[in-house]
Amino acid sequence: MNSIINAYLCLTNLPIFYNMSHVLIVDDDTTFCLMLKSFLENNGFTVQEVFNAESALKALSQEKFDMVLTDFRLPDKDGIQLLNEIRKEWADLPVILMTRYAEIRTAVNAIKLGAFEYVTKPVNPDELLLTIRKALELNEAEKPAKTAPHKSSSAHRNFRFIHGISAAAVKVDQYIKLVAPTDMSVIIQGESGTGKEYIARMIHQQSNRSSRPFVAVDCGALSKELAVSELFGHVKGSFTDASSDKEGQFQTANSGTLFLDEIGNLSYDIQLKLLRATQERKIRRIGSNKDIDIDVRILAATNENLDESVQKGGFREDLFHRLNEFKINVPALRDRSEDISLFANHFLHSANLELHKTVKGFDEQVKQAFSNYSWPGNIREFRNVIRRAVLLAGTDNITIEQLPEEIIAPLRIEKLSDINPSESFDLKSMAEKNERAMIVNTLEKVHYNKSKAA
Repeated sequence: MNSIINAYLCLTNLPIFYNMSHVLIVDDDTTFCLMLKSFLENNGFTVQEVFNAESALKALSQEKFDMVLTDFRLPDKDGIQLLNEIRKEWADLPVILMTRYAEIRTAVNAIKLGAFEYVTKPVNPDELLLTIRKALELNEAEKPAKTAPHKSSSAHRNFRFIHGISAAAVKVDQYIKLVAPTDMSVIIQGESGTGKEYIARMIHQQSNRSSRPFVAVDCGALSKELAVSELFGHVKGSFTDASSDKEGQFQTANSGTLFLDEIGNLSYDIQLKLLRATQERKIRRIGSNKDIDIDVRILAATNENLDESVQKGGFREDLFHRLNEFKINVPALRDRSEDISLFANHFLHSANLELHKTVKGFDEQVKQAFSNYSWPGNIREFRNVIRRAVLLAGTDNITIEQLPEEIIAPLRIEKLSDINPSESFDLKSMAEKNERAMIVNTLEKVHYNKSKAA
């Protein structure tokens, strides 16, 4: 163990980002706490360690912290439950979850609930320090927009909403401003990657519930067996793994907003329970015989047409009409080309901050490629393309060489069409060029899915 501690302590040459930032470590492994505390203190942080969730909440109420590092397995609560409690009172405080149990569904749920990152033990000190620096940097960059330095509204820490200038984007903004002050349920419909959760957060921020919790649930990540417990909670002993009482997401979001992402993925049985909760404003935990009153505004998102799903019997018609008090159709990026330049510059700025780069702009060929591409992954894909390009860029501007093949391909089609037929008249050459053009054109139509193209 001493050798492990020494390995941590020897990493003192790593850069110090925020000198004397105050970090709270929550872990019942005292040896690990000592190791992590020593490492962080040697890198310029002040650290306090506690060994259970109750002590963590008490410490947070007494002192100001800039970061929380918490284990997932705690004696009195799990890390998700602690995260929920922190989000209620200290919504802008960065939280990183640590665990030896690398379970993907838990990781997705942690991020959805507002965790900055999810890391597995044994913790790599270089990676952990980089993650901490990134979290503090993003948090510091957002301070001017916050209502208070310690306790704030429940706005998501990494929340960035870019107001487009296209007619479609302006219409969405108008709908948000119109429906936000009400308590109407909203269905937000759009393709994957169009920013449906961002729109939900905008509605919440502009509502009368803005100072209360915003809880996001990824319905696509919930199995039929876990969905009831996750949404409505359970009591100790109600099933095999129910070792303690658990508060469901409806209770966590009480008096605030519950965002149900990809709601079309919920099973028919869960839809029925959801209908009862929205109609009667009551829930019942698994294993309990008592109803709990709840006051929650429901915002639901889907990338499928729920009207068609209702007609096919995949989604309950009564629940659909209960949720569909107002609908916002989110446009795909290809239908709002006027916003591409705006997004490109924003993502360039964000990537420069994140990757510590100083890329200034885009070559003309790159701008043309952005305009020609269909962006099947929408805004999420656009952001990832620019982050990758910034990472690869070796000059002041992003060039065509830094873009993925699927974005460059349409430019090659244009070059093929510019070839003068008189320059290559032999049949074999013409057939090869036509075949290539047909293949590339087919790939473009199916968004470069090679299996579909074949």
